[in-house]
Amino acid sequence: MTYYIDQLQPGMSASTSKTVTETDIILFAGISTDVNPAHLDEEYCKGTMFGTRIAHGMLSAGFISATLANKLPGPGTIYLSQTLKFKAPVKPGDTVTATVTVREVNVEKNRVILDTVCTVAGKTVIDGECLMMPPVRPAA
Repeated sequence: MTYYIDQLQPGMSASTSKTVTETDIILFAGISTDVNPAHLDEEYCKGTMFGTRIAHGMLSAGFISATLANKLPGPGTIYLSQTLKFKAPVKPGDTVTATVTVREVNVEKNRVILDTVCTVAGKTVIDGECLMMPPVRPAA
């Protein structure tokens, strides 16, 4: 479903969940060219503060984009900006839930501010906010 500016109200919310796999991390490293050993080398990671490999922060943040594009407002959404605070690591096998919640709607400018959060087992791993432009209703 697609929501247009006149259908969006503060408090509306949508979520997407995905379990992060080894394959996701390897593919993201290849696509992004971020081959930091913190993501790929278990031996290296044993000596880090995490003690094990962690997923790329932007991999988890991508689930926010997916929620905007697929659920709220949905297909045709244009992402304008995003702030992110990385609060805790995501490890292979963790299920990340990305939730977006409408905070402010500006009908005249066709802009919406949403609060964004990613959690693992109820613990916040990323939070922030985004500015986006919902799709324009097709002319009748």
